[in-house]
Amino acid sequence: MGKRRGGRELVRSLSKRQKKHLREFGEEHPFYDKVSGRPEATQICELSENSDKSSAESDSETEVEQVSVYHKLLATLKTSPESESEEEEDESESEEAGESGTEMDSEGSQETREADGDEENKHDVPEQEEATAEQTLGQEQAGGTDTSCDPSHGVIEEFTDVKHESEFSLETNFMEEESGDCNADLRDSNSSQAFSEDPFKQHMGKELEEKEVEKMSVLPKTSSQSKWPRLGQLTFSSTLEKHKTLKADKEVDVKQLYLHKPLESTWPKVNKQFLSSVNKPSDPSFTPLQRELFCIMNTYRDLFYPERNALTNGEEIRHAYCLHALNHVLKANAQVLSNNAKRRDQKPGTDNDGYRDQGLTRPKVLMIVPFRECALRIVHIFISLLEVNDKRKIDVSNKKRFKGEFGSDPEEKPPNLKRPEDYEAVFAGNIDDHFRIGVAILQKSMRLYAPFYSSDIIIASPLGMRTIIGAEGEKKRDFDFLSSIEILIIDQADIYLMQNWEHVLHLMKHINLLPLDSHGVDFSRVRMLNLNNWSKYYRQTLLFSDLQDPQINSVFNKHCFNYMGQVAVRNVPLSGSISHVVVQLPHVFRRLEAENVTSVIDTRFQFFIDKVLPEYRDAIMSHTLIYVPSYFDYVRLRNYFKKEDLNFTHICEYTKKAGVCRARRFFLKGEKQFLLFTERFHFYKRYTIKGIRNLIFYELPTYSHFYSEICNMMKATDNGVDATWTCTVLYSKYDAQKLAAVVGIDRTAQMLQSKKNVHLFVTGENE
Repeated sequence: MGKRRGGRELVRSLSKRQKKHLREFGEEHPFYDKVSGRPEATQICELSENSDKSSAESDSETEVEQVSVYHKLLATLKTSPESESEEEEDESESEEAGESGTEMDSEGSQETREADGDEENKHDVPEQEEATAEQTLGQEQAGGTDTSCDPSHGVIEEFTDVKHESEFSLETNFMEEESGDCNADLRDSNSSQAFSEDPFKQHMGKELEEKEVEKMSVLPKTSSQSKWPRLGQLTFSSTLEKHKTLKADKEVDVKQLYLHKPLESTWPKVNKQFLSSVNKPSDPSFTPLQRELFCIMNTYRDLFYPERNALTNGEEIRHAYCLHALNHVLKANAQVLSNNAKRRDQKPGTDNDGYRDQGLTRPKVLMIVPFRECALRIVHIFISLLEVNDKRKIDVSNKKRFKGEFGSDPEEKPPNLKRPEDYEAVFAGNIDDHFRIGVAILQKSMRLYAPFYSSDIIIASPLGMRTIIGAEGEKKRDFDFLSSIEILIIDQADIYLMQNWEHVLHLMKHINLLPLDSHGVDFSRVRMLNLNNWSKYYRQTLLFSDLQDPQINSVFNKHCFNYMGQVAVRNVPLSGSISHVVVQLPHVFRRLEAENVTSVIDTRFQFFIDKVLPEYRDAIMSHTLIYVPSYFDYVRLRNYFKKEDLNFTHICEYTKKAGVCRARRFFLKGEKQFLLFTERFHFYKRYTIKGIRNLIFYELPTYSHFYSEICNMMKATDNGVDATWTCTVLYSKYDAQKLAAVVGIDRTAQMLQSKKNVHLFVTGENE
């Protein structure tokens, strides 16, 4: 009775948003962990060693041979049975622990889904995993494979605005109803000079020939290098040779950017917050970074910018791409409304073929962002850009509902959590990552929660898109609304590596395909490029990330076909994050030789158990933390450690809070010699692990600053034994990008080309 009463009291204490998450996913959101302000004094309860659930996350590589390697890997995973005495010990500890009352009652019904025996079943039978969507963990925060592919999941309570359909219909509205200065807009649209110089009309009005399309699909791209003042080293690539390298504009006149009418006056006001200390009076509209980014965006080239930082330039970049997206939508809609008026006034029997101004479906811009807070900020920027002044407020439908669902409650923020600044910046506000919303825009009004086929802009998370796109063979799935996307913006792409990169790949495979239904389109208004199924050659992709990563590079190189070409920022790190390590520590980098990319996984495992682990088996090498970026590698190592009966504990993104506390205490006191520690757990929690004396990086971290963070955790326990601290790092020639981010480009070149396989660095010598 005590447990049930405690469970009911816990449910009553939850907020509405937490209760909703509990109903949908069967657990509390991982972000809302109640962590004591004094973690070192926290009482610990012990869970069973097999308390970690396997993720059905598939590897992000799209290569067939890469997938087969993981299947071979998964086939080798075997679980060892736990002794009954250990389970009894865990139960007794969980009863005695002070935290267990709040941590375990609400989650006790999910013990069975984290059993080791389920891991192989989860991987081998994905259909079974989809059938148990309500019981699985990690689709939201921890990024496990999405199991709710049925679009009905999460759509039962999904709201769409059908009341304002006629007001926002492009087919039934005219320029006179939309703009007070109708004649001026018509003059602009009819101006041959505007047509020849406006980047929007140049890009969308270009008619490709079949030879050019065939050339783009067959021939490799030619590239050239250029250095810009703010962006640095740029790589321009294109299949069509006639496109020349851009030059950076030192100053930009807003009037020369061909911004649509309201944006020209509102942009300087909206962007004023970034200009105060950065910009010169000669350029009152853009920061240096925004100016160069928008210069590229406005030419409709694809862009990859891997230096987005949530702390420094994240909001600058968000404002820049919102301006570009809104400018594109307003121009496209103005063209349609203007042609509506022309068609209405023309004589009967006149040829209508000159008014091809639409796609097969209405959505033009797709914005992929990780959290609801990002969508909230984007919509606020749109509203600010459309409001000319305080007296002329635009009409926003369903604004109150939107703020309620996408805003955050200050009371929901976990108290007493001290985290790094970058963590606070990334996880600010509402961090739910299962959402999608359609936005319809006309100059004086905005419609939120518009049905997708009546929307101009779709803002969604990868998981939100995955659940509506569905999987092959499902009855309820829809991706026709992606057929005519003209601008794809993927912001904070690095976070999707921590969620589930498979969702991004699934989206890229279903964008710009011919729709299965006509959806009431007027084919006499559809552009020939859409009818020819050439939409992907006109789609502009803007990709922003915090880091260079092969998986993100793969999307940019293999799924972007823009005929205008691509621009990628390729700056190399000079120093590396190892320079931020403040403890006196020898870093031993050990290179492993692998024949090819697909063999690295097995080679690293064998190298670790044959060469590295034997050195740490001695009891004197206690307090050894093993940092493992890949969950697949973590499961493999954990099962090997159990098979060898090593004295270890483990923490991953699926470990319950009580289990985490227990593992941290055992590791700190030296009761467990090894601690297996996953990267995604560190990404979402950023706990300080105390008691580390020996550190092994099984693979280089995805985020370079995680390397210095983990190393600096050693100073958390200062007991005068720093002379015995060690750090070992495993790497291969295929880890060049990650290695450069840690040690710098010059050292990386030496380490990869050297005949020696072991390299030593020592930090903190001057202390």
